[in-house]
Order: sequence, then C-alpha cells, then structure tokens
Amino acid sequence: MTENLLHGPLEDRHRELGASFAEFGGWLMPVSYAGTVSEHNATRATVGLFDVSHLGKALVRGPGAVDFVNAALTNDLGRIGPGQAQYTLCCTESGGVIDDLIVYYVSDDELFLVPNAANTADVVAAMKAVAPQGITVTDEHRSRAVLAVQGPRSAQVLDELGLPTGMDYMAWEDAQFNGVDVRVCRTGYTGEHGYELLPSWEDAAVVFDALVPVVVAAGGELAGLGARDTLRTEMGYPLHGHELSRDISPLQARCGWAVGWKKDAFWGREALLAEKAAGPVRVLRGLRATGRGVLRAGLTVTAGGQVVGATTSGTFSPTLKAGVALALIDSAAGIGDGDTVSVDVRGRELPCEVVRPPFVAAAPK
Repeated sequence: MTENLLHGPLEDRHRELGASFAEFGGWLMPVSYAGTVSEHNATRATVGLFDVSHLGKALVRGPGAVDFVNAALTNDLGRIGPGQAQYTLCCTESGGVIDDLIVYYVSDDELFLVPNAANTADVVAAMKAVAPQGITVTDEHRSRAVLAVQGPRSAQVLDELGLPTGMDYMAWEDAQFNGVDVRVCRTGYTGEHGYELLPSWEDAAVVFDALVPVVVAAGGELAGLGARDTLRTEMGYPLHGHELSRDISPLQARCGWAVGWKKDAFWGREALLAEKAAGPVRVLRGLRATGRGVLRAGLTVTAGGQVVGATTSGTFSPTLKAGVALALIDSAAGIGDGDTVSVDVRGRELPCEVVRPPFVAAAPK
C-alpha cells in the first residue's frame, strides 16, 4: 500500500511534471515522465535528470574513522584522499554482500556513505555494532537529496548554474547555489559523463527547480527509475538484490576490482580469499538476444539441453534495439564470451550470445 511507503522531498514536483510512480526499496519513486525509451535515449544523446533521493546516507565520524571503515569495507581507502569518492562493498563474514555503496572521503575523521535505500539500516547497524569508542555511525537518510545529471551535456547544464564540473571521475567538491550548499560528485549509474548533486533534503527544490529548465533547454529530459534501470543494465552495472546479495559474492558478480586484496582486514576477507583461490562456482555474464524477445530476471539459462544458470536482470536495450540480460552462469559449464546459450522466455527458447558487459561503450572517464 502506498501509505506505507517512504516519500522523497520532491514528490509534489514530480506529480506536477506528470510522472508515473512505483515502489522501489520501500520508497515511492518516479518511474517515467515522457516514456522510458525517450528518457533513456535523451540521457545517452544529451542529458537526463534523475531524482534518486531515496538513496541512503550515513555518516562515520571520530578519530580514526578512515581506519575503522577501511577495516570493514572491501575497497582500499588508502587509494584515495579528501575530496574523492570510492565504490566499495559491505560484506558478511561468509563473503556475501550486505550492500554496495559509495564512500565520500571528507577527512581522516569523517566519511559520508551512500548505500542503497533498502540496505542503509543494515549497513549502519553492522558498523555501529563494532565501532570503537569515539567513533559514531549515524543514519542520515534524510540529510541530503540526490539529483543525478547524466549525459554528454551534463557539464554544460552545471556550468550554466555555476556549479563545479572540472573534477576527475569519482572526485567531489562542496559548492553553493543560490545560497544553498550542494555537494557535487563526478559519479553516476548510467555509463555517461555525469554528476550527482547532494543538497540538503530541505533545499532540494531550490536546486531541482533550477535544473529542470536548463536540462530541457539542453535537449534533455527528466528521467525516472525505468530509464535508470535500462541504462545501468546496458552498462552491466550490478543492482543489489539482483547481481549482488548475501548469497552472491563480489567475485561471482565480477566486482573483485572493488576489493583491496592486499589489505590486512575487511569483512569477509578470509572467505573471499578462499573463493578467489578456488575460483567462483558461478560468474556473472552478459547475454544479448539474437532472436526476438525481451529478457527479464529469474529466467532459466540452458546450454546443450542442460541448465547452466539464471538471469539476474534483463531488459530491452533501447540503444541496441535488442534484448539484453545479466546472468549468473555455472563456471563448470565452461561457457565463455562468444558462446551461444538459450533462455526460457515463457516456454520458448530464446537464443542469446554470451558477451562481456558493457553492452554499449561507456563514456570516457
């Protein structure tokens, strides 16, 4: 029921702009405005504006905060410093994934975390449970909104508003717009050049209202959850609950690059080192349909008449005009890129080529 769902700071704005809504991660989210394909294509060609304020936020503060978080999460914070951000994973001791998240390095004593909406409480609870004296971990879910400006003209949009655009990929700056504090980070979930703007929850409308006409003037569109999903699937980006979960390890999801294997400590280290040595029993692969049909999550994948895996995400790619999917494939099946498998789509075998994502080329970082 919608009355049990959480609501973002801009819901009234989205209704006025004609958005359709659906539940995601416990939140009522705008799914589409002009149509998912149109919004997807606008983001690839010009610019798309997404409200992803449902994303979680958490703050870790205190002497030694960086060392504490570095001993908990998989990636190596020693690779970055203040003003930079990092993709990382919060794992169980058995090597499963509680969540994947972005860490903003503010100072050695302060880190700002952006987990997935539905997993924020679990990440905060796990860190609180072992935080040493003097370090606080707080759930800041409604401290900031998140507005993603993504696409080839994203820098043009921010330039027109006087916001910073010159930072490197995964770097961020604190700025001001019309008296409102805004954290601007060169990140995103579309594979395009883009930025995520984090004003305070209360000031979200000030930034959003300024962005909308500039985005439209640049030939772009407001974009919803539907386009966000097709864009990230084309790039092969994992979505927690699909490609990552407590039952799907970083190695199985091809996220081993986000693990600091040389670190002395992180949650799940021993289990992941053992899995790495043995080789994961299943691996995430991309599937591109060679026949007509739309791929979805949870479909059986076969080869030579034998079940070899299942799809974790699937969609129709507006860019390729073909069905694409991500699937966990048994390593023992010996299937590699260029091989052909079949996917059971409502009782019909749909032939697919095995490819390594991304399905379309990402913009230069």
